Amino acid sequence: MTWNMWLAFLVASVVISVTPGPGAVLSIATGMRHGYSNALRAISGLQTALLIHLSIVALGLGAVLAASDMAFLALKIAGALYLVWLGIQKWRAPVEEIDENALPSRKGRGFYLQGVLVNLTNPKGLVFIVAFVPQFVMPSQPQLPQFLIIGLTMVGVDLIVMSGYALLAGRCSAWFHSPNMIGMQNRVFGGLFVSAGALLAASSR
Repeated sequence: MTWNMWLAFLVASVVISVTPGPGAVLSIATGMRHGYSNALRAISGLQTALLIHLSIVALGLGAVLAASDMAFLALKIAGALYLVWLGIQKWRAPVEEIDENALPSRKGRGFYLQGVLVNLTNPKGLVFIVAFVPQFVMPSQPQLPQFLIIGLTMVGVDLIVMSGYALLAGRCSAWFHSPNMIGMQNRVFGGLFVSAGALLAASSR
């Protein structure tokens, strides 16, 4: 991979990460409601799933999964159902102030798992990586180092962008501590998760 090609990939990765999606919604919702530290756990889960997707593509399995109508449909349905379930849970969440310093570590693992599942069950993400990443891999050069550079770049950029979303949301959360505002947050983000699930269910390749 040449320097110019990497710069092009870096710019493309920034644009992709900044574009709102389920991962951004999860980062913002968690940062605003549960604090920046818990949002980082969810973001770590998002990056873990992204690394899994990249590994699948690097091993050549991504193209096989992307070409399988049955695999794509099954993953799409699972991802849509999970997003809708998250939305319903968020919508029905109790309206109460949460002291993020009092949250148990078990809850932290739950945020991480949410992040993993949100990205991992999104077949559109895998199909996109299958179509996007190979354009920046030079067949004449060893592929493993190139995939390592691509993986570190994508994860690094997405980590910074999602952390920025979560940090801003966490800073704004002080303005939304009244029960009415917390209830509104729950419904707004619950609706966004359900909408993301519906869009995923209705999507094609």
